[in-house]
Amino acid sequence: EVQVAESGGGLVQAGGSLRLSCAASGLRFEDYAIAWFRQAPGKEREGVSCINSDGDYTYYADSVKGRFTISRDNAKNTVYLQMNSLKPEDTAVYYCAAALSGGGYSYWGQGTQVTVSS
Repeated sequence: EVQVAESGGGLVQAGGSLRLSCAASGLRFEDYAIAWFRQAPGKEREGVSCINSDGDYTYYADSVKGRFTISRDNAKNTVYLQMNSLKPEDTAVYYCAAALSGGGYSYWGQGTQVTVSS
């Protein structure tokens, strides 16, 4: 059974930092691209960042570029999202998802809440 789980969310003041983790099991982790999405109350889900299976390609939404950094440790089956200079508008539930190359995001975690106070 494939399991994907996010952790590391919490409450932080504006300007602070958090590091989210996405751990997966039950799949060949090194074959999967991993993406982070977020959804704020009353808003549509948006893509935040993704990293390919090898870790040599990354993407960031304009809204987080320069503040967030995605990385992966295939030995630990984990992807990280380092979030710095957090803003209240970053408040959302953050989800990670896994996709085989060229495929859709088949496996999703349950999400972790990030709340940034002003």
